[in-house]
Amino acid sequence: MAKRDKDPKASEVDAYVYIKENLKVMGWDVRNPLRFPTGQVFTQAESLSHPELKKYLGLDKPENIVKISEEKYWVIEAKRDRKEIKKALKEAIDYAKAINQSINIKALFVSGIAGNDADTYLVENRYWDGQEFQRIRINGKDVTALLSPELVKDVLDAGPDIPDIPVDENLFLSKAERINEILHLGAINKNERARVMAAVLLSLVHDTPPSVEADPTVFIKDINARAQDVLAKQGKQEFARFIEIALPPTVDNHLKFKDALVKTIQELNNLNIRSAMNSGTDVLGKFYEVFLKYGNGAKEIGIVLTPRHITKFAAEVMSITDRDICFDPTCGTGGFLVSVFDYIKKTHSPAQITRFKQNNLFGIDQESQVVALAVVNMIFRGDGKNNITEGNCFQNNLRKFVKNGVATAEFTKKSIKQDETAVTRVLMNPPFALKRSDEKEYKFVDYALSQMVDGGLLFSVLPYSAMVKPGKYRDWRRTSLLKNNTLLSVITFPEDLFYPIGVHTVGVFIKKGFPHPPGQKVLWIRAVNDGLLKSKGKRLPNAKASDDYFVIKDLVRAYVPNPGMAVDSKDRFQKIAPIDLADDLLELVPENYLDQAPPSDAEIKTGMEQVVRNSMAFLIRSGREDEY
Repeated sequence: MAKRDKDPKASEVDAYVYIKENLKVMGWDVRNPLRFPTGQVFTQAESLSHPELKKYLGLDKPENIVKISEEKYWVIEAKRDRKEIKKALKEAIDYAKAINQSINIKALFVSGIAGNDADTYLVENRYWDGQEFQRIRINGKDVTALLSPELVKDVLDAGPDIPDIPVDENLFLSKAERINEILHLGAINKNERARVMAAVLLSLVHDTPPSVEADPTVFIKDINARAQDVLAKQGKQEFARFIEIALPPTVDNHLKFKDALVKTIQELNNLNIRSAMNSGTDVLGKFYEVFLKYGNGAKEIGIVLTPRHITKFAAEVMSITDRDICFDPTCGTGGFLVSVFDYIKKTHSPAQITRFKQNNLFGIDQESQVVALAVVNMIFRGDGKNNITEGNCFQNNLRKFVKNGVATAEFTKKSIKQDETAVTRVLMNPPFALKRSDEKEYKFVDYALSQMVDGGLLFSVLPYSAMVKPGKYRDWRRTSLLKNNTLLSVITFPEDLFYPIGVHTVGVFIKKGFPHPPGQKVLWIRAVNDGLLKSKGKRLPNAKASDDYFVIKDLVRAYVPNPGMAVDSKDRFQKIAPIDLADDLLELVPENYLDQAPPSDAEIKTGMEQVVRNSMAFLIRSGREDEY
């Protein structure tokens, strides 16, 4: 605390606790460096026990000084009111300039913090580059949280404008769970939480954040107005009504509702959410997964969000260019579209990226609230000009169109002919068919193929059963899929890919418009390891888990456009082989074609022991052990 604050209010104590707790969470040792060898944080008067700091600070005492190394330091100054953020930052800079008169130590980082627990906190950070204090940014967005040791190191190594840093997915998922708990305590219905999150996130994109000091009515209007403004600037104002927040009908719950949203905003700012949303990781999609899984609506309408490592894998192996017109007819929250756009951003020039997002990326979904989430997702990634719309895909078609001299497509309710098709790439995960539903997954695949030019490539996630079931499914595989198109590859996904939803799936790659030649070989892969393991009810990245998709990515990317290439067979893992068209069941899954190595002696012994154990267990359970 600066010596000039003679009469600090009690609320300023909140900032002291906030700073200390967040520094600890981020990995700093918050103990006094002069008392503990590994300590890194001086609190107020403690800094004056450091001879060099005392020499240049005199009697001034910043809230905290963080020891980065023996020569490098970070000054933090706090104020009790959010309106004083500039004052807090200026005082931190003044302290740093005083310290920097030393030839032995330098204060290279400063942070101003303003606020309290009731109103939340604002954080501004700067880095001394030798000439002036520069803003610290990640992905072009200001860092809105205190600095982690890793980020400090990145800035020291590369400067204050960091193009991208890996997002800690485990941290974001845990924060999403925490936010879900906050919204629950705020009496926000579980089926509304993803929508509420979309509105809050959009309000944070706005040039000015919502006024957390206002009363509940004004605060909610503030969020909605900012969200609507952002959507309008992107030409997506029609989606505003799908994410608009309304206060609870009971006035007694208004403060509780507001408090939940204020705490949510603080959690998001602590995550540097604006930077993270502009990264190469689909963080917003992961947030949606957490919120949607608690709501009944997603399950009832068959929504299953595709894991982001699968959407990324599909986008990369499809070798998409800025000239491809990409379509997801069941886009949900936009996972595939996000991955496609991220791939283009990494592989093309700014001009190509701009043209692509305006003319080449299309999505549709019949669930209005869900497709609104997809729009928000794309806006965060710098693509507010996409062609994502609400509607039933079976009632809409994409026909080729020329806009301002650029080849693109447009939605139409009219039927289209083959020479009017425009789509060259489809990436999709159709809703898993519900019982008694006539909208089977293969009907979505047929629809998507009908929108494509001949030679276009389609990737779809499908239930394993769709490729092995008899009856209508077998008829589809024989008389529609193979009669009119070429099956290029089928990949068996991990059985628990969609955990906790118990649906076993495969990924299929199909070439549109060329009947499958009888001798045409298919790439069959059984990739049941994806680098994730189940932990506490979730599947999370784990260094101990093997990742088949890292192994097969280059192979699939090479094979899909060149299905005549040679591929080494690997027992129980991969093989190229023609489809057995004489098979009456026509089961188009890798397990039907992969080579099976003879079992080893150890496997035979283990298997026999398992049979004996199972048999004995059965006899004991049935009370018949004395019969043998």
